[in-house]
Amino acid sequence: MRPFHLETIALPSGPAVAIAAAGHHVPLAATGARLDLPIADVSLFELLATWDQTWPQIARIAERAAGDAELAVRGASVVPQFGSARKVICAGANYYKHLAEMGVEHEKRPGTPPFFFLKPPRALVGPGRTVPVDPSIEMLDWEVELAVIIGRGGRDIAVAGALDHVAGYTVAVDVTARDRLFKPDSIFKFDFLAGKGQDGFCPTAAGMLPAAFLPDPQDVRLQLAVNGVTRQDGRTSDMIYSVAELIAWASRLMTLDPGDVLLTGSPDGVGFPRREFMKAGDVLRVQLDGLGAFDVELFARPVPA
Repeated sequence: MRPFHLETIALPSGPAVAIAAAGHHVPLAATGARLDLPIADVSLFELLATWDQTWPQIARIAERAAGDAELAVRGASVVPQFGSARKVICAGANYYKHLAEMGVEHEKRPGTPPFFFLKPPRALVGPGRTVPVDPSIEMLDWEVELAVIIGRGGRDIAVAGALDHVAGYTVAVDVTARDRLFKPDSIFKFDFLAGKGQDGFCPTAAGMLPAAFLPDPQDVRLQLAVNGVTRQDGRTSDMIYSVAELIAWASRLMTLDPGDVLLTGSPDGVGFPRREFMKAGDVLRVQLDGLGAFDVELFARPVPA
């Protein structure tokens, strides 16, 4: 089976989940009906709720539809699809080279959990001019990350079976306002909601790459460019905690649900060590092996006086 990813496209009848490959789209529900392979005409997140049963049918539809031009929709408009996530769970400080560039020494110890924080679902946006920025933010940074889409929920998941809970992967940017994140005068010293949880502070690709096409998430290339200049170019092999370990540790803290999005940390190349930051009007190009690239633009958010 040739690799493909899933995107939501705009059809006259409404949004539809589609197989995306070779520059065209095959709507799942409509194609399944024509091929006598019925599948519910619902959103991606509703498909994720029954992913173990749904994925084999998606794979059969993709295999039967491959190369049939009559089933393809060309020039379809792609719409964002991850804003319906129940939870956006983020792992912080999870790459050795990133910690080194931030001047932090770290030794992984058995039994020591990774660091997690949450972003509100409204932080999730798609490609395009989608990231609103308060003009008073002076230290707006980028962090490209592999994002995991949970397809099978659970609590206290074992590391050995953790990847069986993954429906697919996408790529995201953990937008960070460093001057709102660090609060040296506060009793808590950090404010993750102000620094990382604002609306639009988690743009993602439009597509989800099914997990079947990424058998080893610890060998993936991530890239991010700002205004055409490459700033991050790393591999997930530099992770401190693997994707499986992150899923297992997160499930000790909370029940994971189908449709949850888990960001797995950023490789080196962020702006903070060089005091280089983003502003309204900047354009990011973000890329993940197997999924392709997408662009996102920052724009000034009107702020009441």
